[in-house]
Amino acid sequence: MDAIAVPQDRGKGWYVSLMAPNTKGPKFAWLDPSRLYCNSQALSDCVKDLLKPFQDDVIDIVAGIDAMGFILGSAVATTLGKGFLAIRKAGHLCIETQTQDYSDYSGREKLMEVRLDVLRPGLRVLIVDQWIETGGTMKAAIQLVEKQGATVVGVAAVAIENSEGGRWVKQNYKYSHCIPEELQAQIDSQYLESFTLFGHKKQ
Repeated sequence: MDAIAVPQDRGKGWYVSLMAPNTKGPKFAWLDPSRLYCNSQALSDCVKDLLKPFQDDVIDIVAGIDAMGFILGSAVATTLGKGFLAIRKAGHLCIETQTQDYSDYSGREKLMEVRLDVLRPGLRVLIVDQWIETGGTMKAAIQLVEKQGATVVGVAAVAIENSEGGRWVKQNYKYSHCIPEELQAQIDSQYLESFTLFGHKKQ
């Protein structure tokens, strides 16, 4: 995908059109944001856009949410020169953890966990996920960080939908996302006009 034409004037979110629509039905998320990671310039610009609101903030560590938040969170951490903490779906870590229940975007009840030997009072954490749809996953991650006394500097995601949970995040925490204001309505309606590039019509 690096062969794809990159526009000369790369405004915020130019890479949104690289994201692919869901072609597998309602069991899956409505789009695949990770397609933009396949283009090195798009990934680099996405990370830069996410970090702009935090350039004057002290960030000690970046936390990414299982699973796609690991990709973007690792890229953010590397750009900042900071460490990366994985917030995982419960049952995968072979060490002592703290858990938090939550409902994901599909409404399924799940558990999330984080290790106990990294977070501590005074540590300033930037939490990264790929997408915030209902906000349940991000809220659980925030709770895990704060339960151990660390401070959430902010929240970053490719997009934050204006759902009840998305609005809660925006109202209570500093945040960043990659969606230009003129595309937010399309994000909230869960259909991008750029999907037509894939021959995908709105259902």
